[in-house]
Amino acid sequence: MSESTIDVLPELKQIVGALLFAAKEPLTIKRIRKAMIETGTGFGGPYEQYAKATDQQLEGALQQLKEDLVKAKLGLDISLVGGAYRLQNDAACGPFVRALLEKNQTLRLSKPALETLAIVAYRQPCLRSEIEEVRGVSVDAVLRKLIDMQLVRVVRRSELPGRPWLFGTTQKFLEHFGINHIDDLPGSAELKRAMPTDEKKQSTKPFPEMEKELRADASSRAKEKEDPNLVEDESVAALDEEVNPLEKIAKKEVKK
Repeated sequence: MSESTIDVLPELKQIVGALLFAAKEPLTIKRIRKAMIETGTGFGGPYEQYAKATDQQLEGALQQLKEDLVKAKLGLDISLVGGAYRLQNDAACGPFVRALLEKNQTLRLSKPALETLAIVAYRQPCLRSEIEEVRGVSVDAVLRKLIDMQLVRVVRRSELPGRPWLFGTTQKFLEHFGINHIDDLPGSAELKRAMPTDEKKQSTKPFPEMEKELRADASSRAKEKEDPNLVEDESVAALDEEVNPLEKIAKKEVKK
């Protein structure tokens, strides 16, 4: 038998699985189809049929492969993150994989970092002053940390006086939390349904009493210590710019 002889042609799901396994980053349908076309035109012969694969056929192959992996319990899964597909280990097997790769020091976010990241995710693009208004504490250091982790980035400048920077989340944010699109974040209605009973009771308190609690909480947050040991990059440099004088005046008015 010559080297060019092919006994059995692979199914689409086999090819897709091999591509996901070899890829260093999530693959879009467009990128998968491109590999099919390049193979069909480059090798010709029986491979030409794969160049004709449609988006629907590739999506069907991905879904079938995903179902086969779940059914066979192979410790692998296919997820859709940021509009692209990736082959990943089953979440239940994560601790074993981290131990093997000596990656037990996973990406951990402090409570201030999570709060800041949540504000950016839901309000993006947003100003630093808007984040500080919600949190009640300076967010310079925590923003630097999130930028260093590549979870937050500078989107563009605002049209407000002084043209302050606007911040938003990154592709890595979607991949880290396993989210396909930013719109997949739970909405306000879903958050209310997920709220514990005790918190629901607290939310019905009279406004003056709630205001006291919020002020006390803001005061305690002001004592939080942030980690200053961060790596500088182009986005971080934006945080070093002088705060708009109008924003300073606004903050003083809020304090009064």
